[in-house]
Amino acid sequence: MKKILATFTLLTISTAAFAQSTAETTGVNSTLGIPPTTEDFVKEASMSDMFEIESSKLALQKGGDATKAFAQQMIDAHQKTTSELKALLDGGKVKAVPATAMSDAQTKSLEELRGLSGNDFDEAYQDEQEDAHEDAVDLFKRYGSEGDNPDLKAWAAKTVPALEHHLKMAEDLEEKQ
Repeated sequence: MKKILATFTLLTISTAAFAQSTAETTGVNSTLGIPPTTEDFVKEASMSDMFEIESSKLALQKGGDATKAFAQQMIDAHQKTTSELKALLDGGKVKAVPATAMSDAQTKSLEELRGLSGNDFDEAYQDEQEDAHEDAVDLFKRYGSEGDNPDLKAWAAKTVPALEHHLKMAEDLEEKQ
């Protein structure tokens, strides 16, 4: 009986941990307003930075003047947030592992951007940046208000205004194209 109870308990714990990650990546937590776990926040934030940097590097090559100006600002800003998150992780204040690659959806979006040029590229890049920043604002707000690591929570809350500004810039970029 003890063995069955122990197995059930272990299965329940591992299922709950898996569900949290699945809920975060599918947007269920966002819809319900549930803050991400520290591990999920670090992975999502690091993937977001990777995507925004890589897509913006591509925009420097393929975009129009307004797109290139925006892209350089995104590269600079997201390299900064990547460094700040790395400092929190390296300093031992946060126990989590950042993502080492973008999500499958981000990789697919980047590949689609690579196949575009001219105005088609500018429009698709603007849409991707708007979506990415909407997701980032939501993620950082949820963790910044209710995250469980105080140092990471403070950093997330401090970063929200910059991400909201990036979102506004991405929305305004459509008018400049």
